[in-house]
Amino acid sequence: MSLIDRHLLRRRFSAERERFSAIHPQSKKLACHAHEHLLAGVPMAWMTRWPGKFPVFAASARGARVTDVDGIEYVDFALGDTGAMTGHALPMIAEAVASQVARVITTMLPSEDAIWVAAELTRRFRLPYWQLAMTATDANRFALRIARYLTGRPKVLVFDWCYHGTVDETLVNVDASGRTVARTSNLGPQVDPALTTKVVQFNDVAALEAALKPLDVACVLAEPALTNIGIVLPDPGYHKALREITRRTGTLLIIDETHTISAGPGGATAAWGLRPDLLTIGKPIGGGIPVAAYGVTKEIAGRLNAFLLSDGVDVSGIGGTLTANALAVAAMRATLANALREEDFAVSVPLAERWAAGVAAVIKEAGLPWNVQRLGCRAEYWFCTPPKNGAQAAAAIDVDLDAFFHLYAMNRGILLTPFHNMALLSSSHTEADVDFHTKVSHDGIQEVLAR
Repeated sequence: MSLIDRHLLRRRFSAERERFSAIHPQSKKLACHAHEHLLAGVPMAWMTRWPGKFPVFAASARGARVTDVDGIEYVDFALGDTGAMTGHALPMIAEAVASQVARVITTMLPSEDAIWVAAELTRRFRLPYWQLAMTATDANRFALRIARYLTGRPKVLVFDWCYHGTVDETLVNVDASGRTVARTSNLGPQVDPALTTKVVQFNDVAALEAALKPLDVACVLAEPALTNIGIVLPDPGYHKALREITRRTGTLLIIDETHTISAGPGGATAAWGLRPDLLTIGKPIGGGIPVAAYGVTKEIAGRLNAFLLSDGVDVSGIGGTLTANALAVAAMRATLANALREEDFAVSVPLAERWAAGVAAVIKEAGLPWNVQRLGCRAEYWFCTPPKNGAQAAAAIDVDLDAFFHLYAMNRGILLTPFHNMALLSSSHTEADVDFHTKVSHDGIQEVLAR
């Protein structure tokens, strides 16, 4: 078994940081100016997670390419961490958005596009009723409120190391004693999360059964496969058990497809035949314009309608002044009509298979005990054997290796998602893009192997 030379890794990383600074003078200049009035020198704090000495500033993006302010072009495998999963600036979406801006952006009135969008979401995900949100965070927050309202139960259940946006109840972990605790990075949690949330490990049927047995959990909020801690796939039969236990205990099941739409046009829900009570999705369905949606069954809709038609709905904690604005809905219609379709996945999924196979071959040649996981057009490599749950995946994080490989790739014209080693493939990518990444991965690993 090969090993990574840690002393060599540190030297190589230091050299890559110097190379990064030398080839990005304009980004360096802008980064200095940004610190004058932007907290942490960026408009959104997670933009500091890129591995260079300062953020790269984007100038333009089209298809599977991003160009920065220094004129450097990148093959973009990050795709806005799913937000640009369609590819950047698709002409049909750009034209629809430009046309809509010229007519109307936002009012307090519905637009005809919303009817088309709801019907298309029903066709894809098999849930008959929908409402819109601005982000997946909002959609998840609204879904949790609905679940507590309908069941009268105070708690929700999520899986360890899940991510469902900036939803207070879900920024949690389970400690060694089984107690729910705030994630260490959770900034200013409003209450002890043990009051609102139960946490169990993904794929642990016995723990799920025990947590739901007291009948105090309103809903389980779950991705079909964990994604934000690396791709952790469900064991055979796990989703069948999850659905059976939730139904038996009167617990609603919410499926979050925001990342797992990578499995196909109807996400893992359609691909795997899942039957949630509610479904949430955001990010890619607006082609880069902020928009999200949540769907419900006919039975849930029947129980909700009286409240949704009441006078107090505008201050209920569901909705927002800009939610379902005409621009966002037009973007969603253009995206769902022209992207994320069967024909798009027919291109992107084989490319993801090629990407995963290429990285796996590089790992095997190097003799390293790492693995590659894939879910549709989403693929990811990890410095461990395939994890069964979020805790195992989190334990395998290697900050130094992550930083080196991301910076090595960036310095050679490849963008990977900065939080983890994830690549999204779109119909705008090519086999040449994938093979370029495979070569860069090979060269990067060879740079730091112990001799």
